[in-house]
Amino acid sequence: MRVIAHRGFSADAPENTLAAIEQASDLADSIEFDVRRCGSGELVVFHDETVDRVTDGTGRVDEFALDDLQSLDILDSGESIPALDAVLDAIPPEVDVNIELKETGIADDVLEALAAVENDPIVSSFSAAALREVQSIPRTVETAYITKRVRDEPVRRAVELDCQYVHPRFTLLLYSRLLSRARAVDLGINVWTVNNARLARLLAWRGVDGIATDGLAVARPYL
Repeated sequence: MRVIAHRGFSADAPENTLAAIEQASDLADSIEFDVRRCGSGELVVFHDETVDRVTDGTGRVDEFALDDLQSLDILDSGESIPALDAVLDAIPPEVDVNIELKETGIADDVLEALAAVENDPIVSSFSAAALREVQSIPRTVETAYITKRVRDEPVRRAVELDCQYVHPRFTLLLYSRLLSRARAVDLGINVWTVNNARLARLLAWRGVDGIATDGLAVARPYL
């Protein structure tokens, strides 16, 4: 079972920062992080629509220029919001990357950035529209449909979107046949966010391809 560092092992370093990415790069099989566009046009690695939750600033990411975003302090750590290119430069080529598209209109630029590095990528999203944009671009990249609801019919949706993976919230595997249905149509399955050691062992026993976790403590037995 592969270990995916969720936002760069965000329980051990500030999420989606270069510090988190660099720490995870020494240990994880793959690093998951979020990408959106800022107000000056660059792609940045940041989860939320606004900066309020994890920085000392307020406002929408798409209203900030990159320089202004990078003047903000994430969780009083001294770390700032990184550009996508800086994050990709920090990850060794043997470590896979899992980029979550947080919005539409960025797929072409994300794939262009990925084409400049040697890492094996998965591009993932909750948004069917964002994944369709990826499929419309004449570059080959594996994709994953992310879901937290069975009623989304994640396996059917992943197949319709020509994805190679489905990325469900871990709770879906506890009360549905999602894993067996994914396997029946040759979909890989990476589960998020697994922050309990007993749950990680259960999912490993059930045969998922990977778990995304925030913490080294959960990940360490599989590293």
